[in-house]
This record gives sequence, structure tokens and C-alpha cells, in this order.
Amino acid sequence: MIKQLRPLSMVYNEKSGFHTYKSAEIYEQLMNIWTAQGFDIQIFDIRSEANIEVLMQKILKRHQQYNDQGVIVAAGGDGTLNAVASQLLHQTIPMGILPLGTFNYVARALNIPLDILDAAKVMGTGEPRSSHIATINDQIYLNNASLGLYPLFIKKREAYNRKFGRLLLNAYTSGLDVLIRDRKELKLEVEVDGKKYPVKTLLIFFGNNQLQLSEIKLRIAKCVENGQVAGVVIAKGDKLTLFKTLVQTIRGQLEKASDVYSFSADQVNVYSEKSKLTVAIDGEIVEMTPPLNIHVEKNALNIMVPYVNSSL
Repeated sequence: MIKQLRPLSMVYNEKSGFHTYKSAEIYEQLMNIWTAQGFDIQIFDIRSEANIEVLMQKILKRHQQYNDQGVIVAAGGDGTLNAVASQLLHQTIPMGILPLGTFNYVARALNIPLDILDAAKVMGTGEPRSSHIATINDQIYLNNASLGLYPLFIKKREAYNRKFGRLLLNAYTSGLDVLIRDRKELKLEVEVDGKKYPVKTLLIFFGNNQLQLSEIKLRIAKCVENGQVAGVVIAKGDKLTLFKTLVQTIRGQLEKASDVYSFSADQVNVYSEKSKLTVAIDGEIVEMTPPLNIHVEKNALNIMVPYVNSSL
């Protein structure tokens, strides 16, 4: 056993935000912060192994050699955070976050600083907090999972990003583009805590981030805090209604939009006659075989957050 130092393993994606963000100066400052905090540091590119499972097994084996379990840091956007978190469910080793995404909802919801150097300091000065993690079939989502228009938004946004660079405006422009061009209705059967409903929808959205849901003024945000599945269904499909819905979403008034229904539950199942459904999970597109089973693993992931002195 290595007794003196604590292990810190940082996982990043060289093709994503960390590679473009880091400079020699920033990288050196990160190493200096963690070295001063008593960490033994090792850096891993998420693409260095065949898959995330193999990489995380290697990292977990490294941490088992130390008396102190240390921290495993995910540096990047939603995709990187999701990949690392998926392998740390029900582990005692906490996950640290260096937020390098567009919206950084996970970091913001946990009051983790958005400045990368301030976030780095949390690894040594903060404390682990258990978080509820939602799952859809065998995959987790930290922010959201959705079917219908939203996966098309993601594909269109990535096309805009490749052409114009990663701009916040692209998230809204791609949404408008999809509303104008693509409006394929999904015919589903949605089972909510054992009761089944036939649903025709252009978009069904499941959220697991209280901050994200609060910003668009959805009352179900509180349900996420309590460890429930939070869902939104958009039922009507004409262009004008959808455009109004997009505008109200941007204004944080989604719940006021017509033909928008929100619900919460302990267990949701989604059935379809299709053999595959396209699902957007934390910004990544996957194909899933229905039925889709959605529930929340309560207090399943420990995340390093800023220390709060409760005695003050």
C-alpha cells in the first residue's frame, strides 16, 4: 500500500473541451494545485483503451493500491462526465468535476466553480456529496434523456458546431432548424407507475438535473431532488405551436406552453412497435431497443463539492 499520497486520476477526451481549453500554463497550474494538496496524479485520455469499462477498471485498480481512496476527476462536458460517472455508481471513490461543457448543468447544480482552477481546488478542499442518478435501460443520464425532436436537435447542433465552432447560439439555431424541417411524430405507450397511456408526441424528455428544469420553470424540478423520474411530453406538432414552444423554452416558460405535459414517477416504461428508438443521452445519440425502462438510483454517486461549514 502507498500510504503518504492520495491518488488522483483525471480522465479527459483529447478531442473535446479539455484539449482546446488547456495550455501549458493552465496544465502546469492544475498539477501544482493538486501536488500541493498531496495528490499523486495520473492523467488518462478516455480513448486510450478500447472502452470506458476497461479504462475505469485500470483506474480503479490503481486507486486500490493506496490507503486513501483519492478522487477520480472527469474533465470535460456532459459526455465525459456521463462516461466516468457510469463506472462509479455505488463506489466509495468520489468523482471530481472540471467543467468544460457548454452549459455545465451538473457543476452549476452542485455549486462547483466554473473556473477550471477553482474547480480543481475542490478536489482537496471539498467534500463528497451523494447524488441521485437516473437510468434508462442500462445507461445513466446526469442531465437528460429524450426521444423525438431532441436527438435531431443534437445531430443538427453538432453539424453547426463543426461548421461554425462551438457557440451557445448553435444550440438555439439548430433547434429552430429542426422545427422547420423535421417533425416526425412518435407513437408510444408510456407506463407511469403501472398506469399505461397511449401517447403521440414529437418529443418526450426526461430530466435529472434540478437546475436545468428550474431554469425552464418546470414544477417537476423538485421531484428530481426527491429522486423521482421527471418527464415532459410535447403533444402537438404544427409549426406555429412548436415555434412558440421553442420561444417559451428559451424564455424559461415551457410549462406555460400549450400541449406540454409534465409528470413525475418512481418508474416509467416506454413501449413502441419500432425495433429501435433513437435516444439522446446527455448530448450523445444512442439507439435503444424498447421497452425503455426509466428509474432513479438514489444516492448512487459521490461527487466532490465545495465544503460548506454547517456550523456558521
